[in-house]
Amino acid sequence: MTEALQTIVDWIRYAASRFNAAGLVFGHSHDNAIDEATHLVLSSLHLPPDLPPAYGNARLTADEELKVSALIERRIETLQPVAYLVGEAWFAGMPFKSDPRALVPRSPIAELIEDGFSPWLDGREVERALDLCTGSGCIGIAMAAHNAHWRVDVADISGDALALARENIALHRLGDRVRAVHSDLFAGLANERYDLIVSNPPYVTDAEYAALPGEYAHEPRLGLAAGVDGLDIALRILRDAPEHLSDDGLLVVEVGESEHALSALLPDVPFVWIEFKVGPMGVFVLERHALVEHAAAIRVAADRRMV
Repeated sequence: MTEALQTIVDWIRYAASRFNAAGLVFGHSHDNAIDEATHLVLSSLHLPPDLPPAYGNARLTADEELKVSALIERRIETLQPVAYLVGEAWFAGMPFKSDPRALVPRSPIAELIEDGFSPWLDGREVERALDLCTGSGCIGIAMAAHNAHWRVDVADISGDALALARENIALHRLGDRVRAVHSDLFAGLANERYDLIVSNPPYVTDAEYAALPGEYAHEPRLGLAAGVDGLDIALRILRDAPEHLSDDGLLVVEVGESEHALSALLPDVPFVWIEFKVGPMGVFVLERHALVEHAAAIRVAADRRMV
């Protein structure tokens, strides 16, 4: 059936057609079948995602054809995300090991990292940064890689996720500047202060989680679900962040579709919602002084979740 397929482009086209025909859902770094097929084929051939187009006409060996064909069938039959099947995802222009110990890297915060968090960090001196709810470590590691003088902590409650993060720290040889810390949010970071705290915490509502396509069942629930309105974790971060930010510190948090619930719950808090190249993505920026000014309202909202 696949005898006519010879080149890289042939196999990408074939995989994309199979994925669309199978009605697969795309949401793990890619939003369409062609990009996901490209990821599967190139990664399985140990080729980078920015492979020059001229190589698209290169032919696969017989062994490579068997490998790619098997991965295409596994993607369709098991619904596993491609990043898990090939063991690799790309984030902020960097490769990361990816497996079911943590969510597949896919945050729009990658764009902020590549843009130097401009304009929010313009004119600010950053020495220490924190990636809270780090998962695979992609955000914190990318921050360190793009900023040679930053010291970065990556923290997570999941020991499995931290083990993967440590592998990614070693992969990028950043062990001298990136530290993995086991912590339930800030609980394991007593007396630590940062100039920048970035977090992509769980923010999927209970109803949304119950309705997620099968692809998401392969990811740890701990990294996704966050209560009735998706804000159980974000509110705790907002409440406790001032104690861990320097006086001129900045907090950046992704809450996705829960943006509207957060704005309605705390209408007086001056969230700055970032506009990305593809539009709004539910990521806010807050200065420490704003967190302190509205600390009472934030604490009331957060503490109600603990009852």
